[in-house]
Amino acid sequence: MASLAELPVTYAATRDALQRVAVHIVARARDQGGAHSIGLRVTPGGFGTPEFGPDVTRVRVSGGLILRESGGPDRVTTIAREIDGATLAELADVAGVDLAADLDVGHDTPPLGDPDEPLQIDLAAARALAGWYAKTNAALDHVVASVDADAAPALAQLWPEHFDAALDLAATSDRRVNLGGSPGDGFHGEPYIYVGPWTSDRPGDAHFWNAPFGAVIGYGELRAADDPVDVATAFFLRGVELLAS
Repeated sequence: MASLAELPVTYAATRDALQRVAVHIVARARDQGGAHSIGLRVTPGGFGTPEFGPDVTRVRVSGGLILRESGGPDRVTTIAREIDGATLAELADVAGVDLAADLDVGHDTPPLGDPDEPLQIDLAAARALAGWYAKTNAALDHVVASVDADAAPALAQLWPEHFDAALDLAATSDRRVNLGGSPGDGFHGEPYIYVGPWTSDRPGDAHFWNAPFGAVIGYGELRAADDPVDVATAFFLRGVELLAS
């Protein structure tokens, strides 16, 4: 498995710009399309919605592009637009969303800001973000394949409020836990994977529980690994094992 990319100096600014796109364009598209849900998915090259609405529509970000794909079984049409240099208002036209409508994706919802101000993203940083999500999602898939059916894993989704790809499952009948990957935030500037128990229990290895909300491994440690997906998978399963003890 290829290693993680070095993060460009433009990474944080690009991540933050793409989070505004995720919240105010992509999540709005799903919510306003009748799904009444803001949960997104990791998609090739980035993130997007599942298919929704009578026109079988999907809105997604791939690298530096936003795309809207829609149509029935006989014909699918695609519209694409470069994000860099475009405004949120212009991207809203591509996605078919109303920026004036109320939207709440949680208490950390990024503000809309000026919808007519051009966005600035760096393609290398956007690709690094997409690579991070892809590896996080791959590790979560391995976890789902490794746990018993009683764990009842939830669907892995990308949540626009914190921009993390995550799922939750039951370590025991009374201990559920979030497993996921953040692209970086106020707690840790670079991406990190995390184990976040729903309870205050922190059983077993005290060195494992190294964060206020549970446990984390940062981007640097994962990037140094021969296979970051293997390391992430083992980390997630170790957290589940400890919580089951």
